[in-house]
Amino acid sequence: MEFLRKIYAFLLDTVQSLLLIFAVFLVIYIFLFRPFQVSGSSMYPTFFDKQYILTNIITLKFNNPKQGDVIVFKAPNDPEKDYIKRVIGIPGDTVEVNNGNVYVNGNLLNQNNFLQSSVKTYGGAFLREGASITVPPDSYFVMGDNRSGSSDSREWGFVPLSSIIGKSFFVYWPFNKIEVIKNPYD
Repeated sequence: MEFLRKIYAFLLDTVQSLLLIFAVFLVIYIFLFRPFQVSGSSMYPTFFDKQYILTNIITLKFNNPKQGDVIVFKAPNDPEKDYIKRVIGIPGDTVEVNNGNVYVNGNLLNQNNFLQSSVKTYGGAFLREGASITVPPDSYFVMGDNRSGSSDSREWGFVPLSSIIGKSFFVYWPFNKIEVIKNPYD
């Protein structure tokens, strides 16, 4: 009988521990951080296909995204998908693409911290070459770091703040690519 009590106590402790672990994971997942898998090459060379990143979802409660942040958001053309891109323009900014360069508020955007100087950026269906647009309130203009291989705001327009899931801050897989994601303008 004593043996059965020990087994029962062990099983009860195990179930309680598993429930506690699950509850902690659920709170972290719902309120703090979410894992995302990079799918495709739109953020190459910053991120690679099949990398896993953590996205901070609580940050948006206190601070809006700023230029240079890498964000995850609901895809404008398919809300079932999540996209990852870099913020180029924040509300009130004027964005222009001209002769392969990006200008924000009339100034050439310094992208040397995350792109090679040979990378050229051209317009799309929404932001045409040589035209400028102003980012409306509660919206953001985003681009992938792989400018020639990215479907981004140049094609489909602004990302509303309400569609943004969070700010990416850590690459955790594969292990040889672990790194903190930093804003190049901080």
